[in-house]
Amino acid sequence: MPQTITTSVRSLVEAAEKEIENLSVEEARTLYGRDDVVFVDLRDIRELQREGRVPGAFHCPRGMLEFWIDPESPYHKDVFAQDKKFVFFCGGGWRSALAAQIAQRMGLKPVAHMRGGFGAWKKADAPVEQPEPAAPKAG
Repeated sequence: MPQTITTSVRSLVEAAEKEIENLSVEEARTLYGRDDVVFVDLRDIRELQREGRVPGAFHCPRGMLEFWIDPESPYHKDVFAQDKKFVFFCGGGWRSALAAQIAQRMGLKPVAHMRGGFGAWKKADAPVEQPEPAAPKAG
């Protein structure tokens, strides 16, 4: 028997956005480069290699976020223990909304997410570090 999905991703993202701070790319750019702000890139490593990255952003694959935030986790990353504002972003803004919501629920504050994600950042001609060209395959 097929599964019956009762809650859509879109509704989860909309609910998350009601609980968190939502930043436009323009608002995020005013925070970019400040010492008291950490941009957190949630995209998969293949996305970074293919599309580039925000210079200076901390890369945290979405699947590791909760483990890296929790100071009791063996995977904890010190960056999340800093007294800073965390601006989450992904490719299009959906993963980052959900990530900011869970990070905030875990006690990480202040947090925000950038609507439109890296795609909107790039479209706005914000700073982007281009990916390294792939090495030619041998043989």
